[in-house]
Amino acid sequence: MPAEDQGVPAGDIDQYATARSIVLRQLTLAPKSRHQLAAKLAGRDVPDEVATAVLDRFEEVQLIDDAEFAMLWVRSRAETRSLARSALKRELAEKGIHGDLAEAALSQVSDEQEREAAEHLVRRKHRPGSAGGDRAARDKETRRLVSMLGRKGYSPSLAFGVVRSVLDDADDCAADTDFL
Repeated sequence: MPAEDQGVPAGDIDQYATARSIVLRQLTLAPKSRHQLAAKLAGRDVPDEVATAVLDRFEEVQLIDDAEFAMLWVRSRAETRSLARSALKRELAEKGIHGDLAEAALSQVSDEQEREAAEHLVRRKHRPGSAGGDRAARDKETRRLVSMLGRKGYSPSLAFGVVRSVLDDADDCAADTDFL
């Protein structure tokens, strides 16, 4: 049946097909939030009403699910990039995930997990011997490690506490091996 017989002009059918194609292509590459897909459609000059209709339909058939996207994003970024909750919250906001959806996704990362991730990062980035004995060298190493954690979204209090603990452990190990 021709598009005109369905009450939809042929030009609009093409716009819907184009919008569906763009969304499917984007979802094939990686999961995306509704906000990201809407921005992509707007960037491709798809009219707002067409974009809304297509995105609504994709949500109906559960190909777009912001709650699931947020959960997967937080889990992935916390594990692979060792980001703190504040950095993850900022990334979710950039992707259009706010409020309860963001909080539910962020609740996957506990305080203990966040501290363990920070400790793991510091142990991995710490240069043995770089803070040994010399107060200025220890301060420099502390600033370097705390800055690294800060860029990952960790709070200053957590960062300083973790760095102090790791450097103290490293100093204790060095002292123990010197004694032997």
